[in-house]
Amino acid sequence: MNIILRLCLGLLTVTIVALSAANALAARTIRLGVVTMPGSAQYVCAERFQQLVAERAGDTLEVKLFHSGSLGSETDILQQVQMNAVDMAIITLGPFDTFVPEVKVISFPFLFRDHEQVDQLLDGPLGDEVLTSLERAGFKGLAFSENGFRNLTNNTRPVRTVDDVHGLKIRVMESAMHKELWKTLGANPTPMAWPIYAELQQGTIDGQENPLSVLWVYKLFEVQKYLTLTGHVYSAHIDIASLAWWKTLPQAEQELLTRAMHDAALYQRQWNRQNVAGFLDQLKGAGMQVVSDPDLASFKAQAEGLKNMNLFAEPRTRALLEKFLEATK
Repeated sequence: MNIILRLCLGLLTVTIVALSAANALAARTIRLGVVTMPGSAQYVCAERFQQLVAERAGDTLEVKLFHSGSLGSETDILQQVQMNAVDMAIITLGPFDTFVPEVKVISFPFLFRDHEQVDQLLDGPLGDEVLTSLERAGFKGLAFSENGFRNLTNNTRPVRTVDDVHGLKIRVMESAMHKELWKTLGANPTPMAWPIYAELQQGTIDGQENPLSVLWVYKLFEVQKYLTLTGHVYSAHIDIASLAWWKTLPQAEQELLTRAMHDAALYQRQWNRQNVAGFLDQLKGAGMQVVSDPDLASFKAQAEGLKNMNLFAEPRTRALLEKFLEATK
């Protein structure tokens, strides 16, 4: 009887240890949210991060991806990160401006000359200042990946000058900055969560603005006839973690995750830029009519007044805008 009892106790101990190990592993699963679907710019970064963590952390950490709007809109995801219901996220910069006002500075129209200037500033002290500012809203800023330079599409007419924008009902992100920009350019900006294929198809809105990869991955060429290469805003993604969750991690894990996200962001930026020309060719081949040389001077002149609006009145935001404007002269 004693032998049987000892065997039973031994089996029970093994079972408890195994369950504890399984629970510990589950507790170390990282929940990462993106609003877009596989193949999109955000997902490319998220998937690469998942791969790098698997390679570098072994069995101690596992990244679980939530994508394709399964967690709601980007604003919804940000709120869940704040509440520590989601550990990490890769979010388009626009929706951040309602949480941390100075973030909108990066979206100032026609701010960056090219990708080289983007990398120089966002990977430097000014980018660090933006990432640090997110802590006030409960986010740990880790890196910048990208959507890329945004371009205008619509189903009404070719847009060659800013006058052609007048009256177009344009979907914009849930962002005060983007709404004010398109109002200033003469459009009727309409904030909507992503995705928007049905709204374009049904004519609820005339057009939208996004990088070329988005137009291709989401097949917007099926419901949009005209594309104008405005490149009006550089659209960054900010790769974040819940600050409350982050503070519970050992320093070694913080360093591993920071490096993995930084490397994933660099990988994704390179992927995005290498594919821009191909996306444009594919969109043309799918029948989109492309205005490749719009009168950008007319857009810039009208958008210039944004810097004097209340959007940038908050002292920290004004100071940061002046720094970026000086650095991009």
